[in-house]
Amino acid sequence: MANFDSRAGRTYTQEEVQKILNLAIARQADDKEKEFSYEQLQEIAAELEISPESLQQAERDWLETQGEMQQRQAFNLYRQGRFKKRFGNYAILNIFFISLDMISAPGLSWSLYILLVCGLSLGLDTWNTFLVKGDEYEKAFQRWRRKHQVKKFFNSVVNRWLRAVSG
Repeated sequence: MANFDSRAGRTYTQEEVQKILNLAIARQADDKEKEFSYEQLQEIAAELEISPESLQQAERDWLETQGEMQQRQAFNLYRQGRFKKRFGNYAILNIFFISLDMISAPGLSWSLYILLVCGLSLGLDTWNTFLVKGDEYEKAFQRWRRKHQVKKFFNSVVNRWLRAVSG
């Protein structure tokens, strides 16, 4: 008990408080499916003397972050799907050339060069697909994001136009 009393005069940084509270909430909520209502969130914030405006801004920031995380997951799935297609193309092409080389002469000769060049290309594509950090990834993600935003905008304009024409 004396050990706990010696902590009474201790101070914590904001980061330390966040980490301690995160751990405490995680330990208290044994049930991972347990959900908190917005009113409960407001009560917790009030007990911590967090203003309603700060809570609302934090929630908006969190929702924005969640949206971006979902977009990044969709982008990664898109890249992985594109990689699987390229890998399939690579396999079919190389099987064709190896078969052609084996039919034309016993053993492999010229098809190994094609296999090597395609393998290098596939290796680079693998690196770029599964590398999810860095400037190149960010540039690719931003291009993909803009492309989808433009597509979404045009789809909404066309849908509004079609409703106006048919209505």
